[in-house]
Amino acid sequence: MHPSIKAELAARDGDPRLRLLLGIAAWFLFVDHVPHNVVSLLTLRNFGFSGATDLFVFVGGYTAALLYGRMMLERGLVVTATRIFKRLWQLYVAYVVLFVIYIDLIGYVARKSRAPELIGEFNVSGIVDHTVRTLIHGLLLQAKPLNLDVLQLFIVLMAIFPIVMFGMMRRPNLTLAGSVGLYAAAHHFDWNLSSFPDGRWYFNPFSWQLLFVLGAWFASIGAQQMRAVKNLQNIVALRVAAWLLLAFALVVTVGGKLPQTVIAADFLRDVFPNDKESLAPYRVLHFLALAFLFTYLVPRNWHGFGWQALQPVMKCGEEWLPVFCAGVFLSFAAHLVLITGPDSLAMHILVSTAGISMMTAVAYYVSWSKRQDYKPALRTQLREAEIGPRDERGLASRV
Repeated sequence: MHPSIKAELAARDGDPRLRLLLGIAAWFLFVDHVPHNVVSLLTLRNFGFSGATDLFVFVGGYTAALLYGRMMLERGLVVTATRIFKRLWQLYVAYVVLFVIYIDLIGYVARKSRAPELIGEFNVSGIVDHTVRTLIHGLLLQAKPLNLDVLQLFIVLMAIFPIVMFGMMRRPNLTLAGSVGLYAAAHHFDWNLSSFPDGRWYFNPFSWQLLFVLGAWFASIGAQQMRAVKNLQNIVALRVAAWLLLAFALVVTVGGKLPQTVIAADFLRDVFPNDKESLAPYRVLHFLALAFLFTYLVPRNWHGFGWQALQPVMKCGEEWLPVFCAGVFLSFAAHLVLITGPDSLAMHILVSTAGISMMTAVAYYVSWSKRQDYKPALRTQLREAEIGPRDERGLASRV
């Protein structure tokens, strides 16, 4: 059993589509996080029920399953759990640093620019009246400053991932069924986590775990199940149904935003409310239709992955964590520029392009920095190869 699963996981590793999708999600999240940004009209959320967050969570679950699945098969549950918690700690430290600097920066800019509405707009109003309590609740992931909610969600999802991965390696279908059951129970009983100073989590982890587990399930299924998925993609009727669903979602989403369809928009909002908090079922169905068609139209050996134009977004997907962290600060800076400078289409395009360029620069720098860490080791290996093996005393033998 294990060798076959290990071979399947290895075969799916290195899929360039994952880096591309993570990079697109990082760029779209930045653009969407700039309030009142005209460029955000071009992102995924404006053309259907799902958006960049759905893509980010699903691909995150898929890539995590590929990495830690092989590790679990090779080194066992205990070692894998420690590696997952090490990654979880890195995510939490990144969140804490972002949280502390972010709210302090917003407060400072709001005072200096005499724009106190920034404090309320970015959900950090509690820092003024209850500074210590806000910091404590922020460390407990209960504060909800704008733009950090996606990272909070991912931290919780990684915290439960050892259990998910253990189930995926033994009973993937049963594990997925348990995730669906938790999703249904969260909707039925209205489960969610509370936030400070009031309200609930913007992304309900009891519901959003479904997309994360779905990604892990697709990465963990066996060869026979994967062949069944590919056979489904070859059925013309299913592809037509997926296109029709995407077209319907496009009409509903765009129709709800057009001012000349006020009556229709009210009706559409009643039938298809933007239930982002609890991940409405039609959001999941819409995303699965997108994934179904994308994997059919863009195979992993697609020649376009070699295009120079796609390398920046793929590099951002490769280094998604520092890119996301940079995007949080850049989205605030972009918003500040828009409210203090000329409110024009050119300025919206300029700040969006500049932010994406800076995120890409961060990705390339982090990638370059990682490569430098391995160079001394490589030089040592070459030196040992030149001077020969070491004798029992640890001295190089001169041949």
